[in-house]
Amino acid sequence: MSIQSTIEQKLQALEPTFLEVENESHMHHVPPNSETHFKVTVVSPRFAGIMPVKRHQQIYALLTDELAGPVHALALHPYTPEEWQARGEARPDSPNCRGGGNS
Repeated sequence: MSIQSTIEQKLQALEPTFLEVENESHMHHVPPNSETHFKVTVVSPRFAGIMPVKRHQQIYALLTDELAGPVHALALHPYTPEEWQARGEARPDSPNCRGGGNS
């Protein structure tokens, strides 16, 4: 199973109404077909009343093995359904890699 698929599967524990896991490794200096850099957008009613840092901690706890091993970078965008709707169901674009991308 790919790392991306594993992340998607583990984040189902948050009961998301929307989940997008994007492999952004190609934007960094890594070998082709790497799975080291990800952007995660997760929308869940379970985030209601929880500060952003606690939301991140919940995600980190679910992905302990991946963060201890193959995943080098993880950009997190956790929202409640209301926050997601207020944003127009859009997440921020990722910045360019400061080390230079392969694109």
